Amino acid sequence: MRGFERTNPWLSLCGLNCGLCPMRLGDYCGGCGHGNQSCPIARCSLEQGKVEYCFACSRYPCEKYQGAEEYDSFITHRRQMQDLEKAQRIGLDAYNREQQAKAEFLGYLLEHFNDGRRKTFFCVAVNLLDWEELQEAAACLREKETLPLKEKALFAAQTLGRIADRRGVELKLRKKK
Repeated sequence: MRGFERTNPWLSLCGLNCGLCPMRLGDYCGGCGHGNQSCPIARCSLEQGKVEYCFACSRYPCEKYQGAEEYDSFITHRRQMQDLEKAQRIGLDAYNREQQAKAEFLGYLLEHFNDGRRKTFFCVAVNLLDWEELQEAAACLREKETLPLKEKALFAAQTLGRIADRRGVELKLRKKK
């Protein structure tokens, strides 16, 4: 979108965790403002004086967020507003550090536990689980690094699934019907 630029690769204007997105990891997406996609929220940002994040707008949360967390795209939208509010509460530097740590763990999962079928699952899990929960998973996974790939991929998925079940979190993308 012409005239719209992002400086933070971790958190989008609208609250999506771009650094944990499978499209971004695969170099299929340059992020907000670096492609041909038209985004109504980016357009709104320009109209509102180029606000960096929606929470900086006097109209936030506006009608553009109604139903935003009901369905997912390539990345989960379930924590979109919650993550924006967290970034505002703890500060962008602290938020970005946490996202970088999550991205490193995601890289570890993809390098050591991805059997070619779990990239999206791992991206969703890392997005939806808290950092402390991911550290718990990491401790369990380190013990299984020597297993054959198929077995350790299944073990990683089951470990993350058990942690998510404890919190009532579903680890799959919700598509619009």
